[in-house]
Amino acid sequence: MPFDVLVGVSLVYVLVLFLIAFVAERRAARGRLRFLHSPWVYTLSLSIYCTAWTFYGAVGYAARSGLEFLTIYLGPTLIFVGWWWVLRKLVRIGRTQRVTSIADLISNRYGKSNLLGVIVTLMSVASATPYIALQLQSVTLSFGVFAAQTPGSWALPDQSATALWIAGGLALFTILFGTRNLDANERHHGVVTAIALEAIVKLVALLAVGIWVVWGVAGGISDILARIDASDIAEWSLKPGRFAGLTFVSAAAVLTLPRMFQVLVVENTDERHLGTASWAFPAYLMLMSLFVVPIAVVGLGHPGAGTNPDLFVLTLPLSEGRGTLALLAFLGGFSSATSMVIVAAIALSTMVSNHVVTPLWLAIYRDEPAERGDVRGLVLMSRRLSIGLVLAMGYGYYKLSGGTEALAEIGLIAFVGAAQVLPALLGGIYWRGATHLGAAIGLLIGFAIWLYALFLPSVGESGLISAQLMAEGPFGLTWLRPQALFGIRGLDPLLHALLWSLLFNTLAFLVFSILSFPGPVERLQGVAFVNVFEGRPGARGWSRTQAEAEDLLSMAQRILGAEEAQLFFQAQAAAQGKRGFLPDPTPDFLAALERQLAGSVGAATAHAMISQLTGGAAVSVQDLLAVANEAAEIKEYSAQLEAKSAELARTARALSEANAKLTALSVQKDAFLGQISHELRTPMTSIRAFSEILMEPELPEPLRAQYAEIIHEEARRLTRLLDDLLDLAVLENRKVQLNISVANLHDLIDRAVQAASSTRPERDFRYDRDFPSEHMPVFTDTDRLVQVFINLISNARKYCGAERAVLRIEVKKRGKLVQIDFCDNGAGIPKAAQGLIFEKFSRLTDTSKAGGAGLGLAICREIMANLGGSIDYLPGQGGAAFRVTLPLRRQGAGPTAGGGASPGKDREKV
Repeated sequence: MPFDVLVGVSLVYVLVLFLIAFVAERRAARGRLRFLHSPWVYTLSLSIYCTAWTFYGAVGYAARSGLEFLTIYLGPTLIFVGWWWVLRKLVRIGRTQRVTSIADLISNRYGKSNLLGVIVTLMSVASATPYIALQLQSVTLSFGVFAAQTPGSWALPDQSATALWIAGGLALFTILFGTRNLDANERHHGVVTAIALEAIVKLVALLAVGIWVVWGVAGGISDILARIDASDIAEWSLKPGRFAGLTFVSAAAVLTLPRMFQVLVVENTDERHLGTASWAFPAYLMLMSLFVVPIAVVGLGHPGAGTNPDLFVLTLPLSEGRGTLALLAFLGGFSSATSMVIVAAIALSTMVSNHVVTPLWLAIYRDEPAERGDVRGLVLMSRRLSIGLVLAMGYGYYKLSGGTEALAEIGLIAFVGAAQVLPALLGGIYWRGATHLGAAIGLLIGFAIWLYALFLPSVGESGLISAQLMAEGPFGLTWLRPQALFGIRGLDPLLHALLWSLLFNTLAFLVFSILSFPGPVERLQGVAFVNVFEGRPGARGWSRTQAEAEDLLSMAQRILGAEEAQLFFQAQAAAQGKRGFLPDPTPDFLAALERQLAGSVGAATAHAMISQLTGGAAVSVQDLLAVANEAAEIKEYSAQLEAKSAELARTARALSEANAKLTALSVQKDAFLGQISHELRTPMTSIRAFSEILMEPELPEPLRAQYAEIIHEEARRLTRLLDDLLDLAVLENRKVQLNISVANLHDLIDRAVQAASSTRPERDFRYDRDFPSEHMPVFTDTDRLVQVFINLISNARKYCGAERAVLRIEVKKRGKLVQIDFCDNGAGIPKAAQGLIFEKFSRLTDTSKAGGAGLGLAICREIMANLGGSIDYLPGQGGAAFRVTLPLRRQGAGPTAGGGASPGKDREKV
């Protein structure tokens, strides 16, 4: 197989993965998720457990250690078959708490402590480093196998350079499809779909090589069995302690590896998919292990297979001239390595950004978090940089370790490091008495022992641990030798580190949890986690606060994005029986907002951001008593009381708001009556006075013409006012005649801008528009719609007090609706006035001054209602902002009785 063909096929394969990921992302963006939410895609995504370690390294492991390689597959099989209820509980917790990573789950459980999130993040990055190095090494070695059989011009003398190129390519792919946007559910449909394809490729590749070895190289099953009996594998003797230890650590890895937690919990879209995965994933593992021993046995006895058993999957087909099969095997190993690195990098970068970068940003700008820039940009950039850092650390470990040939040993080192999270994880979801102090001390102790006894000695002759320290211990204390702690000699180094690290980790967790007392939020979270299947609500931990809903909206927009935040706030306001985008900041709302934000930045960071705006969380005594009271009757009675109390509170709030609104409208109405009488009397007085002058027979012609013009202008002014009053009456009674036609929305906005800009030409006013997004057909009454646009633009020109006034007009298509936002950069509208601006007679300026009668926005509201749409004030945009929502196709309303004033006439504005 020419090496240039291998490179070309590899590039084509990567492009195919890019295409599949891109298509999946597009389908997800359009809401077409049926296939993406399949239990088979979910199950196949779990195959990232089968990395290059299991594709290449399992054969080498079997050749070196016999049937001990089965522990790699036996551990996860036991979890999915016998402990699937633990998986189900983790998935349920992940969905209810909007968990984004294993660090987020631990942080969330123990009082939303970001310190624990930082500890788990650093541990996860450190334990994943050797595993990423393993993947880089496996792909580099497989390239080297092909390069060795090509002319010298294609030889790869510097394998480090190859590994560097591979790391860079994987970082690019991960950044493109793992950090394209900030998802509130932290799911990556494109990446998961690509991984599902890679799962099929590596399974087919390994089965193809295995079938060829058994029936192509050997003489069938009987011949293979005879070869196994004659090989060293048949002489393998079971070491119960090591076998049990390795089975345990591989089982723990399924729960604690960041990449496995990512696909198992975070990417899960339906809890029922675990039912399929509970048998399908073990079946997948069984098929992956089916031909491991036959390939190892044939490779050991084949003269052309080489000396490295880890590469028998490649070298056997190449030695027999099976170039196509070798290419398929290479793609299988390539898929195994790349899928692991991609998901691990995504998981680790999420943890770094949520628990390290964003909390640091909050600490730096503690006094003004709401005024700072877009947090989404900060989070995405930190994740992209973290991906590069993680790949760079993996490459650094590869360089320092010297590229040891035993792939399985490197993988086991990572497994033991990841297993340190297990006590805090299981204790947190099954023991309410577990505390953050116990979890933190246990994690630190276990991590320190793993680092000292296993990780650092594995780096090789890099000088991180000297030979003298290995032999004599620190300061000559032989009982502290890294691989002979407390004088225990003769243990396998991996089992030695596993035993002491998990033993002291668990003991510290239990002892310090018993000696310490959980805080209020920690107790509430403990109940929410331990009793997640009982349907109890999660811990609120918030008291009623003086925080402004508009400030909370501004913060949420910078994390979730404007559209998603606005939809969430609008839905919460509707649930409280309110219109608009500003719900009351009740404890229930704050808890819901925290869960929503947690999907993007993690629970601890979300809690901290809301705390900065609300002045901190407070848990009432009643909340703690409710946690302690577990009797079913009291729970039911309490729930009924809470529901009635919430209903009464909503009713009282609605009545209070209605009363305040009526009072304000009464004042506005009195002002209107005085204003309207003034507006009517003034032109009538002018008309009467100048008409009497015109009756003078000796009046010069120039003056006669001038006075006639004044009478005409006053008559037009009077007519406009009467038109507004009649127009509003017709619109309110739904007797308006609509002239439905098709038009380009861009042209309608242009008409409105030109009409509104004809007044006050000295005003320095700029428009910010995205012309391509405006080009779409709308079926509506175009004159009426332009009338609404003119009103909004004119108001912005009149009231925007910014030194450099800008009006941003943004058009978004949302299914069968189109949203047109008009946002200026002025001071905005005070919250107290936002509920009145669409009412009749309402004016924000001094009602005693001459000007409009306050009907403009009331008319706009009625026009949009007649057009089947709506107009709303959009808070939290930094200035006055209005959203016009319009159906793209207005079903034609036949002519009805009555009519309004000409829609093309100029209107008095609010």
